Amino acid sequence: MHLGIISGSVFGTADLVADEAATHCEAAGLQVTRIKQPTVDTLVGAAVDALLVVCSTTGMGEIPDSLMPFYLEMQERFPLLTGVPFGVIALGDAGYGDTFCQGGQQVRELLQELQASEAIAMLELDASETVTPETDALPWLDEFISHLKSA
Repeated sequence: MHLGIISGSVFGTADLVADEAATHCEAAGLQVTRIKQPTVDTLVGAAVDALLVVCSTTGMGEIPDSLMPFYLEMQERFPLLTGVPFGVIALGDAGYGDTFCQGGQQVRELLQELQASEAIAMLELDASETVTPETDALPWLDEFISHLKSA
């Protein structure tokens, strides 16, 4: 199973979580490609079997600037990802109310529109409750890995 990992970060936390996820998934026996500057072409060229997106939320519930060009290109080019299993780890702060983890939610909805298949429910990590999101994500990652290996 070849997993592509993409992240969108404002202050680097989502990138750190994605890097730790890559290490954890490799240790579990998955082939991992960490796509640091994603485009539709780099995603297609990587020929991944599954996708993990780690995305923080900025502003009024927006996707971070580092991921927005990829998100817009995916909307414009609409590359079908029919049946490709995916997972999303969304980072946010519940103190912002309705916009909590909306960046990750937008990515999740786009992947579903592209006909990808959500492997397990999106993980929402609350910055007001955790100081170590990279380790808080590990139980979810173990479930995600297990799902990918059994698919």
